[in-house]
Amino acid sequence: MAEIVRMPKLSDTMTEGVVSAWHKKVGDAVKSGEVLAEIETDKATMEFESFTDGVLLHIGVEKGKAAPVDSVLAVLGKAGEDITALLASEAASAPKAEAAPKAEERKEQKQEQETVAAAPAPAPEKAKPAASGSVPAPKPMFGGPTTAAAPAQATNGRVKASPLARQLAEEKGIDIGRVTGSGPDGRVTKQDIENFSGGGYIGAPQIEKYEEVPVSQMRKTIARRLSESLFTAPHFYLTLEMDMARAMSVREAINKQIAPDKISFNDLVIKACAVALKQHPKVNSSWLGDRIRYNEHVHIGVAVAVDEGLLVPVVRFADGKPLRTIGNEVRDLAKRAKDKKLQPSDWEGNTFTISNLGMFGIDEFTAIINPPDACILAVGGIMEKPVVKDGAIVIGHTMKVTLSCDHRVVDGATGAAFLNTVKSLLEEPALLLGIGAI
Repeated sequence: MAEIVRMPKLSDTMTEGVVSAWHKKVGDAVKSGEVLAEIETDKATMEFESFTDGVLLHIGVEKGKAAPVDSVLAVLGKAGEDITALLASEAASAPKAEAAPKAEERKEQKQEQETVAAAPAPAPEKAKPAASGSVPAPKPMFGGPTTAAAPAQATNGRVKASPLARQLAEEKGIDIGRVTGSGPDGRVTKQDIENFSGGGYIGAPQIEKYEEVPVSQMRKTIARRLSESLFTAPHFYLTLEMDMARAMSVREAINKQIAPDKISFNDLVIKACAVALKQHPKVNSSWLGDRIRYNEHVHIGVAVAVDEGLLVPVVRFADGKPLRTIGNEVRDLAKRAKDKKLQPSDWEGNTFTISNLGMFGIDEFTAIINPPDACILAVGGIMEKPVVKDGAIVIGHTMKVTLSCDHRVVDGATGAAFLNTVKSLLEEPALLLGIGAI
């Protein structure tokens, strides 16, 4: 008996998927465990394996197309099996979308209605005596035939036209006074401009160019989750500037010892935050609506920029890992993120997030909290600038960090205490370098 294969839910935030490739075509035999298709989720492209044996009788989502979770992805069954009734039943149970006029048509109708409503009524003309020997032209009856359309008539020097027609004429470089209007009283409409071919151009048309691309699954999820975060969680922000001179010296010394597995400043920030979170568990927490979860483990999400948006793979139990291990993990996670090879276990479970734009030349910024975390740390670049040390102005190297906090969970004093601990660890990095810390 034929069986429907539905679009799987491959991540906790996935609402629809895009078929990036089919590994089978209609008529092919499929065995359980064989890769049937590749599905692009909001975070990665993943292989989807068949759960049963059979013949691929129907493909419900073509390559490159999107479909909601649980919709018909394919149908498997016996060779030659009739699946017409099965697909008809599925189609009958699917919600029907009501037909609606095109947005452009609705806009045109609305603008024309507004223009007609706003236009002043013409003043009644005084009757003029007919010239000797002439016969007044008969006035048409209401609803009766009218004469052929003529070029748009001007009122007080202004051509009657809809706002959309005027805009389109300007874009196309058309003298709107040369256009024959087909609307009431010779009024020029958008369609008249589109159909115009009688000359009267007032210059070379200025053409606006653009490209529209479908929103990727990843970008849709970023938009939804971060909008929910920003408009649901009451954010507040705390900024500290710290002296990075000793961190620079320590990093240079470490990298001479452990080449080629070099550590980055971001690795130092991850380690410092992980250690500080153990001392300030209220920052390492989550708002769950009717309760607050204080996490004893430290899983730090590290924001990674990819072509289609942002992924946040997780360094687990970061407080107990040496700097070299943290550095290797971050490099591996970043590479797999860019290659779309991350698995759900790689991006789930974060308790705190770090977003570092220092390598892009950004001095300071604020970040939106990454749910379910209560905080996210935005890290700027290390800047060379004059600083005061021991009463004298010298050249220093400083870095600004900004902590975004969910005020439902973290208060100002709590966030400030955490930031000062991070500051002390980075300004005295020897505190991070305990036994096995490198």
